[in-house]
Amino acid sequence: MPNRLRAQLDDDLVIAPGVWDGLTAVLAEQAGFSALCASGFAISASLGYPDAELYTMTENLQAVRTIREASSLPLVADIDTGYGNAVNAVRTARRFLDAGVEAVFMEDQESPKRCPLTTGAALPLLDVTTAAGKVRAVKDTVGDEVLVIARTDARGDEAIRRALAYVEAGADLIMPVTKTFSTVEEWARCHAEVGVPLMATLTASAWTEKAFTPAVMREIGVGLAILPTQLLMTVAGAAERTLARLARGDDPATVGTAENAMAHDRFVDLIGTADVERLQHTYLPESA
Repeated sequence: MPNRLRAQLDDDLVIAPGVWDGLTAVLAEQAGFSALCASGFAISASLGYPDAELYTMTENLQAVRTIREASSLPLVADIDTGYGNAVNAVRTARRFLDAGVEAVFMEDQESPKRCPLTTGAALPLLDVTTAAGKVRAVKDTVGDEVLVIARTDARGDEAIRRALAYVEAGADLIMPVTKTFSTVEEWARCHAEVGVPLMATLTASAWTEKAFTPAVMREIGVGLAILPTQLLMTVAGAAERTLARLARGDDPATVGTAENAMAHDRFVDLIGTADVERLQHTYLPESA
């Protein structure tokens, strides 16, 4: 089957919001996005963990399968470090291929990974030969069915050196993190040297979120941009405020009509209640 995300990238810049379950996938598709990103940060947070590879490959895979069941949009999946060495990464790639994703991104940190946004220290990286071997292992596993996006947490010239090695190993896109470069010009140089599209992470409050307009991204070779935390932070903030009001004794009827709350009728339509009722009337006995 042709890779639909590849076709979208050939046409124009693709922007994919970070989702973590079926409901957020449905909401994103309804909003009009053409692709989704199974955000590792958000999936980990949904389990109550920070983005430190504390969840397992199986837990991540289950979230991805749930997203895939809820939406047929092309799906980009975060596979962290591949959950081990190149052999582990092969098994991970097979499982995510089977789950129907159209792209995966994998970083060159040592396992377990650490979120670069939450630490000021330099992160421990694999040597470039080992990291490139993992990229090659994943690409050999998924072939042309899945785009392989190689993420590097290195900085500056070292990041470009690594990116070139990952492209040689088969990476379809290169993903600098928000700390890899500090200027738009450095991103443009990276694209010019590696010769494949870049993937940008427009993490909430990161400098890339502010500087990377669609026009800028097209100019510097970004083919895919993800919004990994915007929806998560919005949902968490709204939930925190609502629960605080309920805990202090505010009238639930008043809280339920808050400005950002979705009406009950609209919500049950969103989650497909009418479709289930049609199936019930079609296949279940009258008494049901």
